Amino acid sequence: MLPLAFLALFFAWPVLAIITLGLGEGGVLKALFSGETWELVGFTLGQAAASTLVAVLAGMPVAFVLARCKIRGLGFVRAAVMVPFVLPTVVVGLAFRTFWPDGGVLPIVLANAFFNVAVVARTVGGLWAHTDRRAEDAARALGASRPRAFLSVVLPALAPAIGSAAAVVFLFCATSFGVVLVLGGSRYRTLETEIYLRTVELFDLSGAAALSLLQFAAVLAVLVLGALARRRRETALSLRGREELARRPSGGEWYVVFAAAAVVVALLTPVVGLITKSLSTRDGWSFAGYAALATRGDRGTLAVTGIDAAVNSLRTAFDATLVALLVGVFSAVVLVGLRRSGGRIAEVLDTALMLPLGVSAVTVGFGYLVTMDALPGDFRTSPLLVPLAQALVVTPLIVRMVLPVLRAVDERLRQAAATLGASPLRVWREVDLPLVGRSLVAAAGFGYVVALGEFGATSFLARPDAPTLPVVIARLMSRPGELNSQMAYASCALLMVVTVGCVLLIERLRVPSSGEF
Repeated sequence: MLPLAFLALFFAWPVLAIITLGLGEGGVLKALFSGETWELVGFTLGQAAASTLVAVLAGMPVAFVLARCKIRGLGFVRAAVMVPFVLPTVVVGLAFRTFWPDGGVLPIVLANAFFNVAVVARTVGGLWAHTDRRAEDAARALGASRPRAFLSVVLPALAPAIGSAAAVVFLFCATSFGVVLVLGGSRYRTLETEIYLRTVELFDLSGAAALSLLQFAAVLAVLVLGALARRRRETALSLRGREELARRPSGGEWYVVFAAAAVVVALLTPVVGLITKSLSTRDGWSFAGYAALATRGDRGTLAVTGIDAAVNSLRTAFDATLVALLVGVFSAVVLVGLRRSGGRIAEVLDTALMLPLGVSAVTVGFGYLVTMDALPGDFRTSPLLVPLAQALVVTPLIVRMVLPVLRAVDERLRQAAATLGASPLRVWREVDLPLVGRSLVAAAGFGYVVALGEFGATSFLARPDAPTLPVVIARLMSRPGELNSQMAYASCALLMVVTVGCVLLIERLRVPSSGEF
């Protein structure tokens, strides 16, 4: 009941309230049949498809290296592809603006792909590492070239993982907010940014409701396809371990390794460019932006200092991670039990838990302001509002990390403990928890950095006297002045340092092949 209550209270209720409010005002059908609406839909789907294609093409060589190669530096490669995925969207937007100051379609596509290479590399690599390579070796022995052996033997085996990864990447790219807001400006808008514009600036609730309905339908379709692909991927997994399959590259495999190295370099380039930008001024190299974090910006741009915003971000992300861990672990336990008992309920609940990733964060945030006054104490003014919104985004990711590990626990261990008289709670404490403990810590670190960089709902809900660092970065970039710009880039650099630290911790604690991320 806990996962269902959390989804109903903090997701379904606010979203339905906003849609109902928009429907009540009328004009939804007019917005749905407007040519401008379908232009937005076309651009949203087009840039998402292009970004997904780029992410899949860039992620495949990295997946091969992580799954099949015994070479030095694999830990660095894992961390390097993971850092972009957990960076705040505003940070990535600013990083690409250092190369494309005027924005445009190309930087939007590349930035969204930059985010999601890790999803492809981890998801496909997880299956590739467990796929028996003897069939590929047999095809080579029968005279097939490496490309033909890959296309005829390996690619069909990897198709479920590629489909699952592509569905998740497409979902993330179609609902991208911060990247499109920073790089698209007023020229290029997606459904997500248009919902924000109509809700916050134009107060066109009927138009926002119409776009939310379209987005929800598209997200639901993608989630269903992703769930089918994910089930095929889990069925395709065998029991062979990675060490049994990995070996030193030979012959043409080195070209794939070099391609993966080029992808890693490309992923690190915007990060290096952003750090360089934070230290450069008109007069040369300077730490002025970092020193200015102790102030409120040029001419009092901010209501608080940059340091206060950083502390508030750390505290808010910690609260969000606690809530997401509680709900996510309960959800994973329930899904394991439901999957064991058979039936379709597990698949329905699994899809429902992924829905918050695809629904407009602006819709959810505005829904909170409309509905939360009905709770005791007018929840709209509570400091817990932002952590709850962030937890809504983090919970599905934690479920995706913890669930495969829980499913891998041998059921006979639980049965033996129960036979010896252990209660269900003690079975969880003595059997499950020691086996999944490392994954829980890794999931907590992963959720923390995602919450730390959440921008969509937070930008709508954060109070002026308690902003998070991503909100402060967006505010600084919207104000003139070199000092404000330097403070924004310095704030981005600090967020990246925290992100890299958490990713290194995750990689140290992560159980191999323990989830899609």
